[in-house]
Amino acid sequence: MSRALSTTEKLDWLQLARSGGIGPRTFFKLLQRFGSARRAFAELPRLAHEAGAEERWQRCRRDEAEAELEALSAQGCRLIAHGEPDYPTHLAEIADPPPLLTVQGRVELLAAPGVALVGARNASANGRLLAGRLAGELAAAGLAVISGLARGIDTAAHEGALAAHGPTIAVIAAGIDIAYPADNAPLMAEIALRGLVATERPLGAEPQARHFPRRNRLIAGLSRGVVIVEAAPNSGSLITARLAAEQGREVMAVPGSPLDPRHRGTNQLLRDGATLVETADDVRTALGPLAVTPKPSARPTPRGPTVQPAPSLPRRSVPAAGRASSRAAFSATAAGGGDLLDRVRERLGPEPLLVDELIRQCHASTAEVQQALLELELDGRLERHPGNRVSLATL
Repeated sequence: MSRALSTTEKLDWLQLARSGGIGPRTFFKLLQRFGSARRAFAELPRLAHEAGAEERWQRCRRDEAEAELEALSAQGCRLIAHGEPDYPTHLAEIADPPPLLTVQGRVELLAAPGVALVGARNASANGRLLAGRLAGELAAAGLAVISGLARGIDTAAHEGALAAHGPTIAVIAAGIDIAYPADNAPLMAEIALRGLVATERPLGAEPQARHFPRRNRLIAGLSRGVVIVEAAPNSGSLITARLAAEQGREVMAVPGSPLDPRHRGTNQLLRDGATLVETADDVRTALGPLAVTPKPSARPTPRGPTVQPAPSLPRRSVPAAGRASSRAAFSATAAGGGDLLDRVRERLGPEPLLVDELIRQCHASTAEVQQALLELELDGRLERHPGNRVSLATL
């Protein structure tokens, strides 16, 4: 098919696709066997009876399909069927492309060359900083930055592309009206306005664990190459890398310290043959003809307030009583208490990080972050380095 479906035909497709037990591969097998979604839908009761799957193959009602299509239109979203002119050709090439793709935003980005940038949710501050820079420079070069709207590296990638006034695509594992995680709702709204949000899930569908690997195949399928910034062993990012390799996409990884478990997955990818990248130029070189000359006017712009460097605290020996009083003072004065301490600890790793960058990413005051650093230092879990930099102590 190389034409736009009529509204009636799209409703036929929507009914078949939203019926229970009908995944992408089953959908296209039925379409091939019966010639149309309407005929395939009519045959579902017979096929379900023959397979003993009446309960699993519950058919979607016509009024349910009509309600979803109307609601999508009211929210400024579109439903694009496989084979329609706006359906991305590189996504259509994968083994199990979604029959229907729900999108909101700049649909033309589906035809743009894209690079996926994904990684750990509990990413280090250095990892987030690098992901943002890579995304900004790649977006400024005309590449659509594709990611999954998750916390950590995904968030940094989307924000970096937006800050560079470049294109970004968020592929989500929920309905297009559901922001996950919830605290990324403003970011999702911004992407829908300036970039594109895409999903294969029905309107109103809540994300479930089994849907994220399915979402990852779309991230890989929409891209021409995948960059993994940080990933622990067996992480979802490594699933994306595996799917990208199976789909014939370029797999790239950023190397990291072997002392940080968040780099074990990426280092293993490099041992397995992934392309080592450290800069946007490395990514563009790996992608070859897809590299686009950056426009000077589209260079990344700085985000957030400028924070003055905080004075480094000298090392000193503190008795146990002093440590206890320090913990009490921290709990009493730091906003969020242990929550801030957790955010500081999560963003630190064995590689030194500027305190200014840590303050920016933690969204806390200089005094509060310094108090958290002192708490870690008193427990022997922090090392200070020249240039107002800190890292987790290596034990």
